[in-house]
Amino acid sequence: MYCRLPKSTEAQVLGKQVLRAGTSVAANYREASRARSDAELISKLGIIEQELDETLLWLELLVESAIVSESRMAELRQEADELLRMTIAAIKTAKKRL
Repeated sequence: MYCRLPKSTEAQVLGKQVLRAGTSVAANYREASRARSDAELISKLGIIEQELDETLLWLELLVESAIVSESRMAELRQEADELLRMTIAAIKTAKKRL
């Protein structure tokens, strides 16, 4: 998605923010998968939740600023939203175990 953005300053700034937040999700998921306790797992999942929410923000801003059409962004936004919902469900499950 980032590589296909226009080369305008606005598009590149928002695109880099999406790239940073989105890749952070993957890195933090990997850390969460190696959690040594439920408390550590919940903490890492909380970071993932924040990064997914931030990713959604940048995706929304790309649409709202008319850099990317809603139809072209719909699938990415849906996937990020689904991942956010799954993360929230995992946090709730882990909290029940505590």
